[in-house]
Amino acid sequence: MAATVKEGVLQAFEIIKEEEIAAPIEIVFETILEQMGPLNSTPEKPMPMVLEARPGGRWYRDLGNGAGHFWGTVQAIRPPSLLEISGPLFMSNPAVSNLQYRLTEANGITRMLFVHRAMGWVGEQERAADGGWNQLIGRIRTVAAARAGR
Repeated sequence: MAATVKEGVLQAFEIIKEEEIAAPIEIVFETILEQMGPLNSTPEKPMPMVLEARPGGRWYRDLGNGAGHFWGTVQAIRPPSLLEISGPLFMSNPAVSNLQYRLTEANGITRMLFVHRAMGWVGEQERAADGGWNQLIGRIRTVAAARAGR
């Protein structure tokens, strides 16, 4: 069997978003964990995930009966200011991602810095991840502000 060798197929991308959320840092952090975990969804349907919020914890989609998708491992967590995950995330390619939520608070407003960096065999579909993150960050902002009564 002949092997196919491709050169120059490795790529990288970086998505950086800064948001101000009208809620205390503790509420924003709790909301991130919920929206990435059991309350996760796509615009089309709910997509509950499991996020084990501890160093080395897994982030995965449990489909039952031993089926599912592994998205990443909690690389660092410092409630309520940092959540960092490394893994393939949604990519079924030889690729790796680093996902970071960094939170700071001033006067009851939380500033969230979101960073997603990936490298490997990254296709057009994966580089279009920005839309999914916009939807998730929008849910985090809306739910956290509602919880804070704002």
